[in-house]
Amino acid sequence: MTSREEVPRVVSASREIAAGAGRVFELIADPTRQPDWDGNDNLAAAADGQRVRAVGAVFRTTLTMGSVRENHVVEFDEGRLIAWQPAEPGHEPPGHLWRWELEPLDPARTRVTHTYDWSRLTDEGRLPRARATTADRLQASLDRLAALAEQE
Repeated sequence: MTSREEVPRVVSASREIAAGAGRVFELIADPTRQPDWDGNDNLAAAADGQRVRAVGAVFRTTLTMGSVRENHVVEFDEGRLIAWQPAEPGHEPPGHLWRWELEPLDPARTRVTHTYDWSRLTDEGRLPRARATTADRLQASLDRLAALAEQE
């Protein structure tokens, strides 16, 4: 690739998971479970008691490199949709977004779409990491999420 315009700034992956939407959503909306399915191998831990329940919530995660992120929830529909914008503590989000959309297919199957949108990212220092977040990495998160949801 010769220019940054050639790199998609919105990447998505989808898959069907053999579990109900409520079960799948619980794994996403509870930050303590996120390191278990993170296909970017970026998340190390999150404190208990941060289960997301509404737009405006902020949950904190610790990254594998030791830094902390405050994740600002900007979209939320219980059991169906959750999206957040990460930021350094005390700072405004620099413009990238993680979104999870769930479509119940029946009581035991859910289509999940995971999207990373960095089209409004303003922090130049984050651009290399954003470019490296491909649909394959999102698919890895979906696959790990499916393994957890289907076994529990």
